[in-house]
Amino acid sequence: MAFAVLNKESLKHNAVVAVSYLFVLLFLYAASSKLLDFETFTVQLAQSPLLSAYAGIIAWLVPGIEIGIALLLVFERFRLLALYAAFTLMVMFTAYIYIILNYSDFVPCSCGGVLEKLSWTQHLIFNVVFIILAGVAVLLTGWYRSKKTLFLLATLAIFGIGTVSLLFAFSEKKMHRNNAFQRRYLHNPIRNNDTLALRYNSYYFAGEAGDYLFLGNLTAPKHIMCVSKNLKDTNFIKINLPKSEIQYRYPRVRIIDSIFFLFDGTVPIIHTGNINDWVVDKTFYPLAYFTFAEPTSRNSLAIRTISSETGNNILGTILLDTVPVVQLKPDILEGDLDGYFDRDGQLFFNKQLRKMLYVYYYKNEFLVMAPDLKEIQVQNTIDTIKTPQIDVKELRSTQEIRLGGKSVRVNGLSATYGNYLFVHSNRLGRYESDEILGYAAIIDIYSIQDKAYEFSFYLYHDPKEKLLSFWVNGRKIYALIGTSLYTYDIKKSNLEFPEDDNPLRNGR
Repeated sequence: MAFAVLNKESLKHNAVVAVSYLFVLLFLYAASSKLLDFETFTVQLAQSPLLSAYAGIIAWLVPGIEIGIALLLVFERFRLLALYAAFTLMVMFTAYIYIILNYSDFVPCSCGGVLEKLSWTQHLIFNVVFIILAGVAVLLTGWYRSKKTLFLLATLAIFGIGTVSLLFAFSEKKMHRNNAFQRRYLHNPIRNNDTLALRYNSYYFAGEAGDYLFLGNLTAPKHIMCVSKNLKDTNFIKINLPKSEIQYRYPRVRIIDSIFFLFDGTVPIIHTGNINDWVVDKTFYPLAYFTFAEPTSRNSLAIRTISSETGNNILGTILLDTVPVVQLKPDILEGDLDGYFDRDGQLFFNKQLRKMLYVYYYKNEFLVMAPDLKEIQVQNTIDTIKTPQIDVKELRSTQEIRLGGKSVRVNGLSATYGNYLFVHSNRLGRYESDEILGYAAIIDIYSIQDKAYEFSFYLYHDPKEKLLSFWVNGRKIYALIGTSLYTYDIKKSNLEFPEDDNPLRNGR
């Protein structure tokens, strides 16, 4: 019996030692990876909205704590204390990742080494496994009764999650609050209709034709999901691409006038075909790389690209002829800070008005232009930030520029239809509650022709998910939220679409 007790105690001791040395390896590896590429680690921290204000301190503090815990784990005298510390630190890392993924626009990684190559789901699972290992090791030490030990572990977990959550709450409140403007909310201007489960969150809106919407897939670029506008019917389509050795990196699909465009500006290449058979019948090789493209007709596109001379974001057009004709317009986008982030934004084509729209991310402006990017009008959103408040970090070793977490994003996702521009904003105006951002997206509506702000409304959704993209077609709003497609109706008394039932206006 005594031998069995000794053997059991020996197994417990060996298990605790094994877990301790696993943490030693983990923390020493993670700390050394951070310190060996310290500049990158510091810049990644500066990108985080939670930690940007303390990036300089935390850049030294985190690897220092990891090394300190690793050293304490080696000595049996301090092992229990170090296991509690390891448990708390892993809880904080896990809470940080969860909050960043689900409630923030920034998704930096600052783990270093091989851990940086893990997907976010794998990263969360990895962290949870080590949290469990630390908890089990503490229980196996047997220093306290299990109830007291569990209570202490729960307290430390609450402390870790609470600390990270407070950092996020204070940083988000500072980032989103702006009492200089006040929104106008109407009484129930929209009504939620049906919801369609999609299983994946990699879909985006590629276009519409007739009674159907078309969703592209970021992870399967040749595959299109066809969804009826009442969400009752779905169908999957595959675009037939010509055989080639081209290595596509960022392919996207757009549909206009029954013509589909599949393009990749990193190659660059543009395929076109008809949605009746989804077969590519023409392929073009424009002599210009581009980051975004929006078709304006069957044979023309507006693009955004990066100037090879200045590195600035600029706009241009591509005419699809036997030899594609590229025209760059370097003087349209304005920004005096860095030329790239201060000019960053979204490019749209409004088919009903035959206008191009460019919505800046970091200032309260959007541009309205003719399809050839002439006749430019500058209009404003209701926010008051005229000069971008961006926090740019540069890696000296690679000359790479990254956006820091102190940057204030004024305008988010956008969509346009008829006379209106719809802009999603996380900026809170006067008298608005912080809590609303947890379960709804704020949409501001602007009249393009009247150059006026109309009103705002909430798109309510599952608090566990966030708005990925939205599309407006007549009085219908379609929103991709998490892994679902939501539909909403705009009440007729709130917006005027005098021809929204005309098939020609809707491209049917």
